[in-house]
Amino acid sequence: MRIPSAALLSLALICGPVLAVQPDEVLDDPALEARARDISQDLRCPVCQGENIDESNAAISRDLRLYVRERLTEGDSDAEVVEAVTDRFGEFVLFAPRMTGGNLILYLAGPLMAILAAFLGWRFVAARRAAPGAAAEQPLSPEEQARLDEILRR
Repeated sequence: MRIPSAALLSLALICGPVLAVQPDEVLDDPALEARARDISQDLRCPVCQGENIDESNAAISRDLRLYVRERLTEGDSDAEVVEAVTDRFGEFVLFAPRMTGGNLILYLAGPLMAILAAFLGWRFVAARRAAPGAAAEQPLSPEEQARLDEILRR
């Protein structure tokens, strides 16, 4: 049975992402809760690695969500909360690591490799054009022409 693509799209839009934040984790202050959600969107789950801690059901993500909310209720700024989490778990928990030190090499490696590949491709094409006899057609020898005529007559 085939389900129409419009029905699948409607179902996907209705479902939306399921957030793992439990009701007992939600802060009473809506402003603090909104800040906690914003911070949680930028922190990676150490177990799941592809999900932020706001969406992950892992126990460590729950602990991190509670830790973020605890730091916010103590009066820390957003930057201080992120700094505290990265001090505890390393820069791995950041979805967008800082552009310093070793991370700078990783940020620059992709564009540099793309530039290098484009340059090497350009050199390859230029060398192919300049190769003798690559673009010029060579006339057929009399024997080759006779063989071709014989094949075409058949």
